[in-house]
Amino acid sequence: MSERATRSSLATDLRAIGLAPGDAVLVHAALRRLGPIAGGPDGIVDALVDVTGPAGTVLAYCDWQMLDEERDDPALRHHLPPFDPQRSRATRDNGFWPELLRTTPGARRSGNPGASFAALGGRAEWFTADHALDYGYGPRSPLGRLVEARGKVLMLGAPLDTMTLLHHAEHLADIPGKRIRRHEAPIRVDGETVWRSFEEFDTSDPPDGLADDYMAEVVEAFLATGQGRRGVIGRAGSVLVEAAPIVAFAIDWLEHRLGRTASARPAP
Repeated sequence: MSERATRSSLATDLRAIGLAPGDAVLVHAALRRLGPIAGGPDGIVDALVDVTGPAGTVLAYCDWQMLDEERDDPALRHHLPPFDPQRSRATRDNGFWPELLRTTPGARRSGNPGASFAALGGRAEWFTADHALDYGYGPRSPLGRLVEARGKVLMLGAPLDTMTLLHHAEHLADIPGKRIRRHEAPIRVDGETVWRSFEEFDTSDPPDGLADDYMAEVVEAFLATGQGRRGVIGRAGSVLVEAAPIVAFAIDWLEHRLGRTASARPAP
């Protein structure tokens, strides 16, 4: 019997963990943990599309492969290309998966450089359209739309503390001391390169008072309530959760752990 996973065996594993036709699913994947796949890593993209079907949508968090030290160097400012949703590479910090999905024929990508997402499937245009340029993890983002669509998050061998959806919970939670990050990046406006100022809640570090891996603690606490499912896909231990319930759970967890404050309402 072959030790390699196949498109069909991966589809079987995805169905077993709870993925279904019509689902919108944000995937975080540690592809090496899947083990060898017949035909290469495109097999997991194909399997996800097979299971979710023509009405389903597969998403990945891309960000943008522009280094802060480049962006902040005045001598390089006029040499850096603007963000292009069709061409700009996804950050390498998140592994190969986001770039794999982004470059799959038919995929779309949202227009917020640092918070950009790729989407493939029936609602890809809807998920990626009109992504807010400021506060790009808030309601006007693919994350907000994932909650609205009653979508899911699949941690396919990925560490639980990398669940990007919980940045959406951070944005919505009524907690003190939210740090605001402001930066500039080049984008295209009417065919011209423009350096635009961006503003968002800082997602580079956890909220003050929480451990670096606090997101894993939130996910484990959510799973302990009996919500979500664990399973093995290929060789990768994986977790599937529904987006809306885990965001609500995380907001409550954050507010009880850190305390509510009326002065820290999230930006629109």
